[in-house]
Amino acid sequence: MKLKKQVTVCGGAIFCVAVFSLYLMLDRVQHDPARRHSAGNFPRSQISVLQNRIEQLEQLLEENHQIISHIKDSVLELTDTGAISPSGHLPFRSANGSWVLPFDGRPTFLSVKPLDCQFALARRSQTDLQMLDVYSLLSFDNVDGGVWKQGFEITYEPNEWDDEPLQVFVVPHSHNDPGWIKTFDKYYNDQTQHIFNNMVVKLAEDPRRKFIWSEISFFAKWWESADVHKQEAMRKLILSGQLEMVTGGWVMTDEANAHYFAMIDQLIEGHQWLEKNLGVTPRSGWAVDPFGHSATMPYLLNRANISSMLIQRVHYSIKKHFAATRSLEFMWRQTWDIESGTDMFCHMMPFYSYDVPHTCGPDPKICCQFDFKRLPGSRVNCPWKVPPRAITDANVAERAGVLLDQYRKKSKLFRSKVLLVPLGDDFRYDKALEWDQQYFNYQKLFDYMNSHPEMHVKAQFATLTDYFNAVYKANGVAPGTRPPDYPVLSGDFFAYADREDHYWSGYYTSRPFYKNLDRVLESHLRGAEVLYSLAVAHARRAGLEGRYPVSDYSLLTDARRNIGLFQHHDAITGTAKEAVVIDYGNRSLNENFIQCVDPIFLLFLRYLVLFNPIEQERLCVVTLLVNSVRVRVLTEDGQTLPVQLSAQWVSAVEMSGEVYQVCLFVSIRSWILKKASFKTYTLSCFFVQASFMARVEGLSLDITTMVDIRDQNNKELAMRLVTDIQSGDTFYTDLNGFQIQPRRYFQKLPLQANFYPMPAMAYIQDSQYRLTLHTAQALGVSSLASGQLEVILDRRLMQDDNRGLGQGLKDNKRTANRFRLLLERRSEETDKHPVDSRSVSFPSLLSHMTSTILNHDVLALPVLSRKHGVPPMRTFAPLAGTLPCDFHLLNLRSIQSLDTHSPSPYTALLLHRLGLDCGLEAQNPGFNCTTTQGQVSILT
Repeated sequence: MKLKKQVTVCGGAIFCVAVFSLYLMLDRVQHDPARRHSAGNFPRSQISVLQNRIEQLEQLLEENHQIISHIKDSVLELTDTGAISPSGHLPFRSANGSWVLPFDGRPTFLSVKPLDCQFALARRSQTDLQMLDVYSLLSFDNVDGGVWKQGFEITYEPNEWDDEPLQVFVVPHSHNDPGWIKTFDKYYNDQTQHIFNNMVVKLAEDPRRKFIWSEISFFAKWWESADVHKQEAMRKLILSGQLEMVTGGWVMTDEANAHYFAMIDQLIEGHQWLEKNLGVTPRSGWAVDPFGHSATMPYLLNRANISSMLIQRVHYSIKKHFAATRSLEFMWRQTWDIESGTDMFCHMMPFYSYDVPHTCGPDPKICCQFDFKRLPGSRVNCPWKVPPRAITDANVAERAGVLLDQYRKKSKLFRSKVLLVPLGDDFRYDKALEWDQQYFNYQKLFDYMNSHPEMHVKAQFATLTDYFNAVYKANGVAPGTRPPDYPVLSGDFFAYADREDHYWSGYYTSRPFYKNLDRVLESHLRGAEVLYSLAVAHARRAGLEGRYPVSDYSLLTDARRNIGLFQHHDAITGTAKEAVVIDYGNRSLNENFIQCVDPIFLLFLRYLVLFNPIEQERLCVVTLLVNSVRVRVLTEDGQTLPVQLSAQWVSAVEMSGEVYQVCLFVSIRSWILKKASFKTYTLSCFFVQASFMARVEGLSLDITTMVDIRDQNNKELAMRLVTDIQSGDTFYTDLNGFQIQPRRYFQKLPLQANFYPMPAMAYIQDSQYRLTLHTAQALGVSSLASGQLEVILDRRLMQDDNRGLGQGLKDNKRTANRFRLLLERRSEETDKHPVDSRSVSFPSLLSHMTSTILNHDVLALPVLSRKHGVPPMRTFAPLAGTLPCDFHLLNLRSIQSLDTHSPSPYTALLLHRLGLDCGLEAQNPGFNCTTTQGQVSILT
């Protein structure tokens, strides 16, 4: 009887609230001057709207009555049977309205093998240059260096090359941004296609001419439109070594904000295209324009069988220091590498830019005189007011001497007598005239130098690999191996400053709406890759290969390329013009994708497949939009699935009367989170420019910030977390979601220099606690005081920053940023698990899982109804068991056939074994979790 009275009281309360809400609504309409007619009467349109609202309210009251009846029945059943769900193991609603997970009965455990913890504890190999130490050492004083403003005066003895002549490799190149000032297609139509058309003609005129190319997105577009004769001419240039494909990615990827999933995916897409169409594999990496360089990139290139790489945008003080110590070429080693298996030979360009005035030597005034595109009469001139002169028999001796002086001075910064001199700039060589200007004039200079033994120089056009091979040969080592006495470096090159206190750290946050969208689309692409690969394999195994629509593979290819294009260092960075950003968005949200996620489409669905894209079982809430308050959800076997229906808010104070949210409570086993209980606590805070919502999700705090600074001028909005953790000046950020990089707050540097990219997480710690902020989108982060983490949520710039864009950053959008906050305690066995050293650190296993869950929501896939009958849907679990929880399935990617646009019989399986910090208390995550000492069995 007592329970029945509680139910009655609850129902009465709901009724009273509903009636009171109706009263308030009527009262507000009557007293709102903006809603009243001039004669005191309601307009017919508003009366109609009000009638609709009343009818909807009546429907809601009826639903409330049904809910009360359901609660009553549930309470009575609980009284009779105990705490057992009416539908078996499905969640159910208790008498007080909260959702309850019934006791599963299956034991859960966490079993981490001790040997799987040893990697984090192992002693690291020593490196000559650790970037944290370099930052501590440098004063960043920016002393005027003379003609080389950011460096120093270089001198040499004339006879230094008498015994070993200087080898000069001039590498012509053209840097083509797949979108920046213009859109991708606009750049291609206006300039890039002409570069390729001239290339096939001009390189063929002289076999001594060389060239390098990087962006496969542009090259593939040209190739698909070129006739067979142009294709064959281009293939001949590549196979002969005159034209080299460097890096071979779909784009020259950003290295700060990009997630390693997307970095790898765009690299595979470019390499697959090159293999299919040209039969070549890149051997050298070329990255002249990303705004800072991540240690993840050399690792990925190493695993792609690239043996050498080049970088350019590094802080000018670091360049000066490396030049003074002749450390501009080094073996780049991962901080976590126990031996030297990740070493990558890296060349750092020493001067301000990759354009011609800053590549021949330290004096840009002189180097500009050898950029023959700037000859008098050209639309481009030399800012130093001394123009180039065409090379003739009368001036070749003098001109060759001046240029050789720059070559010799530049070579003094390196440890070998082999010199690299890039020759190019943005969108160069789009006119046939420039090909003639550069190649004819330089060939005259080379011929003169090479024919005069007393100059002790051999100069030639070259590709990037030509240069690296000469360095290896001069040092007597095999390609990719460490030359004697060359330094070994670990760490990364953020934050980048090109001059003075101009630090390029704002782009870690710029246009967060698109950074968030990018991560969502990456998760959808990964899910599509996995499902497609499994579907094709299943069809082949069942003998149905001919009936499966493999033509859909072209849609998957388009999705790969559009997301790959967005990894470009002017796309995900938010550094392109507004019109270009819109173009990126249109490419990413193409028609096929919109049909899958448009809420209007969901309004009419009757069948839904839920796909868990991560490796282990999880319990979660899935939210859908519907257009009716009468909703009933059934499982495949007919069981009623509990749902929660709520209004869809269109603003902070207004609800939608047409669209409603349905929350499904589901436990999905497939390929993480199954808890013994499901508790939600919500805290809401509203500010003028942002709202903040937090709720407990398992062992972490789920945080969503809704940011809107469109009414602000020259403002950055930050979220600061303040704790009692004694972190000092040290904090930790991830690199590309792949690894952790320790950081320090340096008071000698300006505020903007102390911010770093945070694609996936950042944390602070002391001897007792670690606080980790996991993020679902790339943003900028710092720790400006002990115990603090500060994240820039959005930024708005009303004027141009004088870096070529020509506009401010004013197209802000209302953006939701998602985080998970995890507080972990150090285990009592601190002697066995000491706090991380300042050079290497690892997330805990729970932190890895939290990041994976945050970035890979359950995918709700609508299924179109057949004309007759119910679609044949059933649970599909492709693996016989879950993967070890220290393994992450990065991707299961169908490989394209070499002769068609359909998938080949091969699939690329990409697994990432996670490095673990086992020194934090290991709480039972609520599902079976075990490690296997690196052994994994894939059984379907």
